[in-house]
Amino acid sequence: MEIRPIRTEEDYKAALRQVSAYFDNEPIPGSPDGDRFDVLITLTEAYEAKHYPIDLPDPVEAIKFRMEQAGLTPKDLVPVIGKLNRVYEVLNRKRPLTLNMIWKLHQKLGIPAESLIKPPKLPLAA
Repeated sequence: MEIRPIRTEEDYKAALRQVSAYFDNEPIPGSPDGDRFDVLITLTEAYEAKHYPIDLPDPVEAIKFRMEQAGLTPKDLVPVIGKLNRVYEVLNRKRPLTLNMIWKLHQKLGIPAESLIKPPKLPLAA
């Protein structure tokens, strides 16, 4: 099995070409081709994580996304965030999330805590 480290963008593109050949006909795990596929995937994922990191979403955007996914309204967030006016303040970036809100949003709505503790985008000054 001739596999080299991915050090450059050219190496990365070559590895992607090799990996893409396996996507149409994925090899059997544990076979020589299956092992090669696993190693190539691991190498490309490591390169992508280092060179193309995906940033966590803004906390308010994470909440809005979960609301959209679950068909929730601001009123549905009252048990998690507090009074309806507080929900709107959070959604309009007028009030930061508290630790208690973060905990409840994570526990009850399944929003990753990492997304909720990220500093929020500040509203544009008028």
